[in-house]
Amino acid sequence: MARTRTERRQDVAVRVVVFGVVQGVGFRPFVYRIACRHSVRGVVKNAGFGVEIRAEASRRADLDEFLKALRRDVPPLARIERLTVVPARPRGYRGFRIARTREGRSFVFISPDIATCPECLAEVRDPAARRFRYPFTNCTNCGPRYTIVRSLPYDRRTTTMARFAMCPACRREYEDPLDRRYHAQPIACPDCGPRVTLKDGRSGRTLPGGIKEAAALVKKGRILGLKGLGGFHLVCDPLDARAVSRLRRVKARQRKPLALMARDLAAAARIAVITPAEKKLLLSARRPIVLLKKRTEIPLIAPHLDEVGIMLPYTPLHALLLDHLPLVVATSSNRKDAPIMKDEEEGLGELCDIILTHDRPIQMRADDSVVKAAGGQPLFVRRARGFVPYPQPVPSALRARRCLLALGGELKDTLSLYKNGYVITSQFLGDLDDHRNHLYFEEALRHLLTLFGARPDAVVTDLHPDFHTTRAAERLKIPHFRVQHHFAHVLAPLLEHGWPPGRRVLGVAWDGYGYGDDGGAWGGEFLIADYSGYERYAHFAPVPLPGGDAAARQPWRMALAYLRDAFAERLPDLEPLRAVGGRRVRGVLEMMARGLNSPPTSSCGRLFDAVSFLAGVAPAEMEFEAEAAMRLEAAAAGRPGSGYPFELKDGARPYQVSFAPLIRAVVDDIGRGAGPDVISARFHETLARLILRVAARARRERRIGTVVLTGGVFLNRRLLVRATGLLERHGFRVLRPVEFSPSDESLSVGQIAFALGRLRAGRRSASD
Repeated sequence: MARTRTERRQDVAVRVVVFGVVQGVGFRPFVYRIACRHSVRGVVKNAGFGVEIRAEASRRADLDEFLKALRRDVPPLARIERLTVVPARPRGYRGFRIARTREGRSFVFISPDIATCPECLAEVRDPAARRFRYPFTNCTNCGPRYTIVRSLPYDRRTTTMARFAMCPACRREYEDPLDRRYHAQPIACPDCGPRVTLKDGRSGRTLPGGIKEAAALVKKGRILGLKGLGGFHLVCDPLDARAVSRLRRVKARQRKPLALMARDLAAAARIAVITPAEKKLLLSARRPIVLLKKRTEIPLIAPHLDEVGIMLPYTPLHALLLDHLPLVVATSSNRKDAPIMKDEEEGLGELCDIILTHDRPIQMRADDSVVKAAGGQPLFVRRARGFVPYPQPVPSALRARRCLLALGGELKDTLSLYKNGYVITSQFLGDLDDHRNHLYFEEALRHLLTLFGARPDAVVTDLHPDFHTTRAAERLKIPHFRVQHHFAHVLAPLLEHGWPPGRRVLGVAWDGYGYGDDGGAWGGEFLIADYSGYERYAHFAPVPLPGGDAAARQPWRMALAYLRDAFAERLPDLEPLRAVGGRRVRGVLEMMARGLNSPPTSSCGRLFDAVSFLAGVAPAEMEFEAEAAMRLEAAAAGRPGSGYPFELKDGARPYQVSFAPLIRAVVDDIGRGAGPDVISARFHETLARLILRVAARARRERRIGTVVLTGGVFLNRRLLVRATGLLERHGFRVLRPVEFSPSDESLSVGQIAFALGRLRAGRRSASD
């Protein structure tokens, strides 16, 4: 029976607009269910800006409860960035329905790839379920997203699942708003979905069997190429030394740590100590690799370090394989310094014996994320699968109408796109001095611009004139902003934490290298900054970089530079230098004396290299970036340290920090027989106290009470936690990256912040 005009007049109605990660994550069926539960009538539909809801009810109390549930009981993959409710005129809806999505221009977000949810995993384990042991089981709460989508709006036909026609049973689930697979675009089952194939790695010939047979071959010492969400893993038995050694040979990776995948938390706990914060990270739906303190040493997995990277299975395929193997090596299928492989045709068979693949294509490659827990919060070493492309809101005072693109730096590169008040940052893309990573950079750039319908009005890069990103920006033929490296480092956490414009901070930006305003090699910087600009308040006193880039690979060169700075021409006789050889030592000393290929540097990373070498823990030649620094941190082994002396010079500004007293004290410790643990602990304590000393001076002189800790050096958990504790104990507020890495991965975020600051300054000038 139709409702009377009088009855309709008593109804209350609202229009709700929800913006955020609300498409393709079960948000509309969630709205449908809570509307039915609270006797609310109306309609919910996807819109170009998110989700729009028209809701009305006979009683205000029912509508209020509906709105409370809308905010409170959000689906697992949804993330509400903004929710607005405005009164509306009742339209006399008879029930609640989900409207079809229409084509049109849009700016919406998409969920990252998410680990298999408990409900789907239970189905995979249930012999009575039709998806029993099916390796591609998923629902709206889990499964692939970012790595399979080709364009938006997010719909099956715009993903790599388009080739798989749904069977009647899957279609019924897909079309039922009360089913958790309602509009789950990757929905599949054994009757209609992707299938696993076992192949010989060399010939590509199909082999009999599947997951069980692959596991049996791994147990026999074979290397398996396993197709995951964002690319292939190389899998082997971590307890088989011959298999691990062979894997290291094919990857040309002799010492760099290898990631492990454990069947469950119990298996992980047998080889590593797991804190509550680390447990939360391991079990999260993002399933990153988590760096944990070793409980048991497994030879060849993470040599010379005190931590090991472990993740738990995040797809049914991984879980089914781990049913047969409690622990495996699961490292990226890439040649040295190249991106992860997503297709067998990229030469995968040259790296493994057998391949467990499937016929669901990977649209966008993405490596596993790597994270530590530091002070109870995440500390990203690498941000990729499971976290990308979540949006980062920009402080309202910084927002602009223009679309901006930031290309990052040269090493550990990422891309960032600004549009409509949000920043979307790509996955880790690697070092662009490798041609294969440069192709990956171009691939990711095209995907990002296509996915979000972006036409940038301006582009932002590093100040360095010879970076690949700088040259790529110039080819775009649009306005081009360039920002100093360490300034961008400082701005990234400001944007992340919603820091308001006009309030200055002391940015402690420590890393290996950044091109300075003066053309020099900066890296141990204290900057007083806000979005509008910065002042170089203090920095490490420069020392020579003997051999240029060679000094970043051979720590003994930096040890010589710092010894020469501390002792002039009368260098102490030290065992580590005797091992290098007198001829090589004399050659480098002469190079510095004559000023040949020895540019000055204030790099903090190179100071770590020098001390690591003097302490006897650094290799003569580093295989991977920060290897010496990581070994030095591991050497401290939780030992307390009393600190070494240093000199904060009071002469001309900016202030300079001389470490000559520290180097002399390290040599004295070596002479007294102190071990690497003592030297490392004292060194880390020195740097934490230095930060406090400079911060106290900046507060006294400039009334600045907030300190930003950023740059690749702050991947050092010991230094980060100690410096944070000292600063907070003395009344400082500390900001550091939480959603992003402090390394060069966050440069593109800081570059967006810089450009927005420039645009804001231009708006203010125009209005003045």
